[in-house]
Amino acid sequence: MPVVIVVTMIYLFPTIHMAINKTEQPTIWPHKQINLGLDLQGGMHLVLEVETEKAVERQIETMTQEIKTLLRTAHIKHTGIRSAGRNKIEITVKEGMVEPFNEFLNKEYKELEVKSESGNGETTFLLSLPSKEVESLKKMAVEQAIETIRNRIDEFGVNEPDIRLQGENRILIQLPGIKDTNRAKNLIGKTALLEFRLVDEEGDVSAAVNGSIPPGSELLYETRKNRETGQTTKTPMLIKKRSPLSGADLTDAKVQIDSQYNEPYVAMTFSKKGGRIFERVTGENVNKRLAIVLDNTIYSAPNIRSKISGGSAIIEGSFTMEEARDLAIILRAGALPAPVSIVEERTVGPSLGQDSINKGLLSGYIGGFIAIVFLIIYYKGSGVIAVIALIFNMVMLLGGLAAFQATLTLPGIAGIILTIGMAVDSNVLIFERIREELRLGKTPLASLNAGFDRATLTILDSNITTLIVAFVLFQFGTGPVKGFAVTLSLGIIISLFTALVLTRLIFDYFLLVRRVKSISI
Repeated sequence: MPVVIVVTMIYLFPTIHMAINKTEQPTIWPHKQINLGLDLQGGMHLVLEVETEKAVERQIETMTQEIKTLLRTAHIKHTGIRSAGRNKIEITVKEGMVEPFNEFLNKEYKELEVKSESGNGETTFLLSLPSKEVESLKKMAVEQAIETIRNRIDEFGVNEPDIRLQGENRILIQLPGIKDTNRAKNLIGKTALLEFRLVDEEGDVSAAVNGSIPPGSELLYETRKNRETGQTTKTPMLIKKRSPLSGADLTDAKVQIDSQYNEPYVAMTFSKKGGRIFERVTGENVNKRLAIVLDNTIYSAPNIRSKISGGSAIIEGSFTMEEARDLAIILRAGALPAPVSIVEERTVGPSLGQDSINKGLLSGYIGGFIAIVFLIIYYKGSGVIAVIALIFNMVMLLGGLAAFQATLTLPGIAGIILTIGMAVDSNVLIFERIREELRLGKTPLASLNAGFDRATLTILDSNITTLIVAFVLFQFGTGPVKGFAVTLSLGIIISLFTALVLTRLIFDYFLLVRRVKSISI
């Protein structure tokens, strides 16, 4: 028993230290204080919706580019290939190429659904993804989005974030203790689709601004912000749609300082495959500009002076240190597979959280005081023993929460208060059994043994049933319900220990060691 108490106090010490001194926990201490949930310490609550249709459209665009390349390699001529709708590709070939094209489809894309229509010496094929493949892409997009957002938040440094799927395409995010909400939203919601694309040097930018964009290119803008004036300027550029290299080929991104201008920039390292592609692209396009595009915004478009080997590149953009650091985090964590939009946003202030803590503690004090008064008045000396067990129960419960690094929420405080009632209930069952045995004329020791023996099965039955319910709540419940289930489960296990072991040890001490002749009950 002393070992249990010592271990409990070891885990509880950082929380006690924080509560008394209002400072950070001791650096030499290996354990952390009890984590407070969003409803207690304030923070941000977000619900994001993943635009899963965009993931399907992106897959169609990728397949369209692949088919163009493969048809060129196979020397199969076509008169047009384009995306047609959300999950369809339309390809037109002349009659002489229909048979080779069918053979090509059966070899390379036999999983696609194919419809064809002939006329005017041409055949138009409509290729579409099967419905199962579309649903799989959507599901995968949501799963990848959750993992990417989790990686970004982990690098951002939020303690105990709660990130989970809600429905089919929504993500629930709770960030306790977060203060810079705008920065967090930008970090979480940025798609971060990084692409390296060649600038269309031959196209007319002025005509493109007026709506005449040449095929194979698109109009994007390079954004520059003047730090002194705060003014943002946008420069239009024609960028080729084809992207030979993307952020998927990155292995690392970190912030470095430019020794000449003392400004931060992001240094990127490519994988072996990405390094080879980057070397080939720069070697084939010397004296041309290569635009670095992130989420359809041009960060820079430097001129390629020579072939660049070594598998590395940089992004410059007049960043602040914080902006450069966040960009590096996003690039390391990877791009979201589809854009996300915020459909619900709530910010919980710390004052509201403190008010919840105060009211929760007040209810705990009132409930505990009533229980203590009842035990002492009704059960006298035995009631004092039950109060001692109840105090140890609370200390061990808080120590257990700290040991398991559980997050304490407002429903969790409700679980603690419920634990007080269940602990009292267990002692009441034992004491009433002891009273019955004493009325039958048995000795104090015999009454004690019989009381514990007969009450144990009843206590185990009621508590184990509640424990099963708590496990079900934890398995299928959401954040607040899980917090309640964790504290309730831990409280039940500790209540069983204090009621059946600790209370019995105290009674045995008085009856066997101190040789007390009667039980005050």
